Formats: sequence, structure tokens, C-alpha cells
Amino acid sequence: MDQDLDFDKMGGLVPAVVQDSGDGAILMVGFMNAQALEKTLNDGYVTFFSRTRNQFWTKGESSGNRLRVVSVHTDCDRDTLLLRVQVEGAGVVCHRGTRSCFTEPISLSAAASGEATGAR
Repeated sequence: MDQDLDFDKMGGLVPAVVQDSGDGAILMVGFMNAQALEKTLNDGYVTFFSRTRNQFWTKGESSGNRLRVVSVHTDCDRDTLLLRVQVEGAGVVCHRGTRSCFTEPISLSAAASGEATGAR
């Protein structure tokens, strides 16, 4: 499968969006190179390639909050992955102790949110 993905756009990496297979919540985003994807597909648990540490890391390896892969899909450009998972352990995914990494709101202006034009 990895030979069909476009790892060249981002210097050998593709973004990997992690989604809860049960309720559809987006839990986190990481990056994978071809080897991280292969390890993920073979082991059944999400493994990323850390851009800052320049090494592989399997999510939850030390905490026990592992991400067991249910399915893997790519987008139409074949340069991004969607991994649907079941969270094992206490259900905490973010290093800040929350279920999802997406907990920080950013306010939109009225125009940007569609209120000014009546868009929904």
C-alpha cells in the first residue's frame, strides 16, 4: 500500500489523522513515513515518525493508551491517511491528559463564522 502513497510532497512523510472508530471524534494528527505505515499495518497499532526526535514512536507504548487500528484510508490525492482506531487503556490520547488533542478553541470573527452573511 505504501508504494501507492505520495510520500514525496512532505519530504518522505504523510499526515495521519487519528479518528475514534466508535464516535468519530478526531483524536490527534501525527506523521508517518513508509516504514511507520508498514509497522502500523503489520502490528495493528499506530506508529508515527517523530519529526522532532527523528525516530519512530508507537502511541501509548509507555502510557498504555495505545491506538489499535480498525481501518486505514487515504484521501483522493493519496497524500494523507485517516486511521480509525479503538483507544486502549484509560482512553487518554493527548499528552496533556485529555481524550483528544483538539481541545484548544480559536475564536472566529462574525464574518468568518458566517454570521454576517447568514450562512450556516
